[in-house]
Amino acid sequence: MKVILDIKDSKAAFVMELLSSFSFVKARPLSDENAVLVDEIKEAVEDLKLVRQGKLKARPARDLINEL
Repeated sequence: MKVILDIKDSKAAFVMELLSSFSFVKARPLSDENAVLVDEIKEAVEDLKLVRQGKLKARPARDLINEL
């Protein structure tokens, strides 16, 4: 199982050291770019859920292609 944790910078070293002390846990920090990517994907999934529930209006794919 993979888990993403959001930890205050002041406590990150402690948590990483704690996680590393467990032989069954592999812990590595995300780069800033990857963290932004994860947040953007998470937001896109939430938007898709809202579109499927009818709470958010979707844009036609043709409009998106024409914009490019």
